[in-house]
Amino acid sequence: MEYHWGFLLKFQHVLFFLLFFIITFFTENYFLDVPELIWSVFFVIIFNIGMYYLVYFYLVPRFYLSNKYPEFILYAFICFLVSSLFRILLEPAVFNMEFNETLSNTKFLYNVYTAQGIVILVASFLGITKDKFLIEQDFKELGEEKDQLYLALLKSKLNPHFLLNTLNNIYSKSFNPSENTSESILQLSKLLQYVIYDTNKEKITIKQEFSSIQSLIGLYQLKYHNVLEIDFEIGEEEILEVVEIPPSVCLTLFENALKHSAVGIEAESFIKVKYEIQDQEFVFEIRNSVAKNKNFMENPDNHGLGNEAVISILEKYYPERFTFISKETENNTYETLLKIKL
Repeated sequence: MEYHWGFLLKFQHVLFFLLFFIITFFTENYFLDVPELIWSVFFVIIFNIGMYYLVYFYLVPRFYLSNKYPEFILYAFICFLVSSLFRILLEPAVFNMEFNETLSNTKFLYNVYTAQGIVILVASFLGITKDKFLIEQDFKELGEEKDQLYLALLKSKLNPHFLLNTLNNIYSKSFNPSENTSESILQLSKLLQYVIYDTNKEKITIKQEFSSIQSLIGLYQLKYHNVLEIDFEIGEEEILEVVEIPPSVCLTLFENALKHSAVGIEAESFIKVKYEIQDQEFVFEIRNSVAKNKNFMENPDNHGLGNEAVISILEKYYPERFTFISKETENNTYETLLKIKL
C-alpha cells in the first residue's frame, strides 16, 4: 500500500510539472527566441519546483493541518506575490524580453500571475489531499490494530490463575495417579492446543470452538468432582463441522458465564448452553445464574469488557449481520444471545 501510494504521489508531481513545462514553453515562446527560450523555461521550472515544494512540504503541514487557516492563506499569498515579483523583475532583465503593441508587458504580467497562482494552488491542493489521505490511512490502520488488540484480548482471556491451579491440582494428584489425573492432563492439553494454534487462525469451525469449551468444562468438572450443573443443547453436529467463525468469540462468552455464575462455589448455580444452525443463522445462547456473593468473583466489573471485545470482532467479520443481546433477567439469571447470519 505504501509503495503504490508513494508512486502515485511521485506521478502526480511529475505529471504536473510536465504540463507546467508545456504551458510555460508556449507562453514564453511569445516573448523569446531560441536559445534564450530554453534557458528561460529551465529557469522558471527550477524556480517553481522550489516554490511548489515550499508550499507542499512546509506551509500545508505547518499551518493548514494545524488548523491555522488564516496564517496558511497569508503565507500562501505572500509566496504568490514574492514569486511573481521575482519573475517580473528578473526575467525581462536577464533574458532581454521585447514587448510591443501586440505582445505587451500586460500579457507577460498576466502569464506570470497565472503561472504562479497555478503552482501555489496545485501545491496546496495536492499537499492537503495527500495529508488528509494519510490521516485517513492512519485511522484505518489504527482501527485494524484495535481489532487485532481486541482479538488478542479474546485469545488471552483464559484465566492464567485457573490454568496454574489446574497444573497444581494435576501435580498434587500425580503422587497418587488416578483416571482423573490422566483426564485432567488430556483436557488441559486440548485447551492449550486451542490457545496456541487455533486462536492464531482467522476463522475456525464451530466444532473446534466448542471442543475448547468442552475441554474447559471438563477441567472445571474434574476440579469440582463432577458436581457442576452445566448443560448443553447441541444442534446438528455435521453442519457445525463445516461452518466457521472467528476463534474465541463463543469461548469468551462462555468464560463470562463461568466466571459470573459461581458454579462450583454457590449452591443451585448453573449454566445452560444452546447452539445450533437455524435458517442459515448460527444461534448461540447462554443462560446462567448470577453469583450472590461478588467476593467469590475475580474482577466482577469486568463482564462488559469481554462483551465489548466480542462485539468489535463481530462488527469486523459480520457487519449488520449479527444480533447480540446480553442482559440480566428475572430470577437472578443472566442471558446472552448471539445470532450470526451465515
